[in-house]
Amino acid sequence: MPEVSPIIRYGAPISLALARQVATAAETQAQAMGWPMVIAILDSAANLVVLHKMDHAQSGSIAIAQAKAESAVRFKRPTRVFEEALASGGIHLRLLATHRAIPLEGGLPLLVDGQLVGAIGVSGMQSTQDAQVAAAGVMALAGAR
Repeated sequence: MPEVSPIIRYGAPISLALARQVATAAETQAQAMGWPMVIAILDSAANLVVLHKMDHAQSGSIAIAQAKAESAVRFKRPTRVFEEALASGGIHLRLLATHRAIPLEGGLPLLVDGQLVGAIGVSGMQSTQDAQVAAAGVMALAGAR
């Protein structure tokens, strides 16, 4: 029988201070790699808390970073799940009809004590690179508690 995922509950919205720590860690990773990125942190209600556009990041990444974070909040999962489902084709192509599900890696939920407090979305490079930068933000959240 397939394993059932635990239910993730929405928690209190991420604070501005904590959102800044997440964004700073992501930016530090992006700078280390020489990648100009846009980093968006949304709270548990999908409201924008921090939007950070690094110098030379493409302007199109502003909307994409926010959309990745929104998708991660609304669906309580990494956007990579949608990217992989779409890439497998077949019945998964119905994903294209799912409103606000972004099939691009780089959006990750932010969890505190098992509750979703927000999400990070990163855009600016290849999806795997965006995800690497987003993961640095998630790691900072884990270390901040």
